[in-house]
Amino acid sequence: MIIEIFKYLIFGLLQGFTEPLPISSSGHLVLARYLFNTNAFDDLTFEIVLNFASFLAIFFIFRKDIIKLIKSFFQFIFDKEKRKVKEVQEDFKYDLLIIIGSIPAGIVGFLFKDFIEEKLGNVKILGVAFIITAVLLFLVRKLNGSKKDKDITYTDALIIGLFQVAALMPGISRSGAVLVGCLLMKLSRDSALKYAFMLYLPVSIGSFVLSIKDLMSISTSAIIPYVIGFIASGVMTYFASLWFFDKVKKGELAKFSVYLVILGLVVLIFI
Repeated sequence: MIIEIFKYLIFGLLQGFTEPLPISSSGHLVLARYLFNTNAFDDLTFEIVLNFASFLAIFFIFRKDIIKLIKSFFQFIFDKEKRKVKEVQEDFKYDLLIIIGSIPAGIVGFLFKDFIEEKLGNVKILGVAFIITAVLLFLVRKLNGSKKDKDITYTDALIIGLFQVAALMPGISRSGAVLVGCLLMKLSRDSALKYAFMLYLPVSIGSFVLSIKDLMSISTSAIIPYVIGFIASGVMTYFASLWFFDKVKKGELAKFSVYLVILGLVVLIFI
């Protein structure tokens, strides 16, 4: 029992550390499941729990922006006077940008969820996906556009959303792919970071809502390990996110690229 709890703790820490980084948390979890020879993620329920913990951590980091965006959304719809305020208009547009950017991954994920889980979870595929992510990060390592939040267009949002679709494949980092899309659309690093993580929130909420039925069936004996993994994931995500934001602002994406190339080659050659 202690060994099993330790595994859940390790998985929680691994999820929490890799979720905000452009190195694919899902890919690392699949790899960890293979190395640990455990069935803990066969139904993806525990992974959803860990992801929700990461969601709460990221929500906390951006809580002021999120609350402001939600407030402006309802003000624009229901308050005719507030609708005329420029700041409310800009926030409402940003809300729409989040919705538009989330649609492609939502549609593809809903239609091909089973196929992705069954056919693309192979460890060897992970090696290729890690290297693809590394190449993408290397290509945009020096980019730092001039577009701020208010300058993002609906076309930008749709294109960035298509980059997020690629991240449905295990091993392709969601934060990495979206960040690449943002930088290619000439967003500044600050705006790219914010938009990349704002797009994470709807995906996380959707996954959690769709898995509520499965979560209700968790056995009593699994509650303690799940709680341990949940706490570990949330705390680690918070600190890893702050560390990652600093690295991106300093233009140090190449370091993650090097790591992914090494990891991808190790997977392809030795596993």
